[in-house]
Amino acid sequence: MAKKVTTKKPLTGNKRSHALNATKTKQKPNIQKKTINGNKVRISAREARTLDK
Repeated sequence: MAKKVTTKKPLTGNKRSHALNATKTKQKPNIQKKTINGNKVRISAREARTLDK
């Protein structure tokens, strides 16, 4: 099991139609599994890109 390192959570909001009907929606973070120093961790793609630098 990969350890969760990131603190990112889904963004919530409303989708709005042309008639302005509101429907709840979620945008999930881009979580990836990556091995760092022999440990599998779950981090966001943005954090993985930062670690590669």
